Amino acid sequence: MFLAHFSLTAHPFAEKPPIEWLQRDPRIEQALARLKFFEQQGALALILGQTGLGKSSLLRLFIHELPHNRYHPLYLHLTPLQANAFLRLMVTKLGEKPRMGKDRMLLQILERIKQNEKCTLLIVDEAHLIDPNTLTDLRLLISSIDEEVSLKIVLCGQENLKDVLKRASHADLVQRITLRFALHALSKEQSGAYIDNRMTLAGGTAKTFESEAKNLIHDYTGGVPRQINNVATACLINAASRNLKKIDDALVNETMSEFNLP
Repeated sequence: MFLAHFSLTAHPFAEKPPIEWLQRDPRIEQALARLKFFEQQGALALILGQTGLGKSSLLRLFIHELPHNRYHPLYLHLTPLQANAFLRLMVTKLGEKPRMGKDRMLLQILERIKQNEKCTLLIVDEAHLIDPNTLTDLRLLISSIDEEVSLKIVLCGQENLKDVLKRASHADLVQRITLRFALHALSKEQSGAYIDNRMTLAGGTAKTFESEAKNLIHDYTGGVPRQINNVATACLINAASRNLKKIDDALVNETMSEFNLP
């Protein structure tokens, strides 16, 4: 309903927008610059941030910009699996049928990576949910002294992943981390620019949300992009139902009184 009301060609605050819509704010640009260095140097990277900050969007941009003639990206996000099941998933993603037994699967992965002319870049999203035994297996994969094993790993997850990595059993893995980056929330100015950018990309106008309304949305959401998406969408629906073309601070407050962020 609100798309037609605001003459939009697409949902401006969709959860998974086209990659061209992803805003390269200073946080994302800095993270991409560090990942670019990691791409050339290092074996293990760690990206942390609370839910909804844009970690998966960052990974989408990173994979999109990889030189695919040199790297074979392997994206895995089904992390709440037992270690053996995760290895089977990894083998399957590499295009092979998993062998029986962890030892055989680990060897199978190493053999497959060696056969690949490109560097295998394993990107593990939702890594805070990973089985600690899987982290041990990943450490074994990247600790090979064989120079022919061309493997890089990116662990991306929420803040509590740090607590998991503090365990003594993961000390060797932690020492191999060459890139650490924490993704933070948007500033008030960045939140406003984010809302304007999404509205414009969807065929609308940056004038739909008034300045005070954007500031309020930032205050309510703490600058978390996913929450901004939710609140901004609720405001658009509310405005359309009242036949309003502008969203001001009063409408945001009224919408939030019904929204009740947890």
